[in-house]
Amino acid sequence: MALYYDLPVYRDTYKLILKIFEFTKDFSREYKYTLGQDMKRDVLMLVRSIYRANRNTDKRQYLEEFLDNFEILKLEIRLCVDMKLVSIKKQAELTMLLDSIGKQATAWKNKSS
Repeated sequence: MALYYDLPVYRDTYKLILKIFEFTKDFSREYKYTLGQDMKRDVLMLVRSIYRANRNTDKRQYLEEFLDNFEILKLEIRLCVDMKLVSIKKQAELTMLLDSIGKQATAWKNKSS
């Protein structure tokens, strides 16, 4: 069993965490402490799910949890773009990471079935 922080999905998720924290610091006060805080919490929950999935023999539950939280985060990012809180350039950076993470998590879930 690999250490969770050696997994490619963890490394990409960590990059996503850094980007979310970087982008939300520029939110206006109205959104920084609502949507911004929710996004930070949700992206950190992804790491928790990776850790738990890697640690347990029954990974499916934790990977399902990961994918649920991942979909919520994608919705929050889309909301930020639609509300013009995040630029198109920043959205493109996030989208590349989101695609990579989504594919890795789905493949891991399918492999553990």
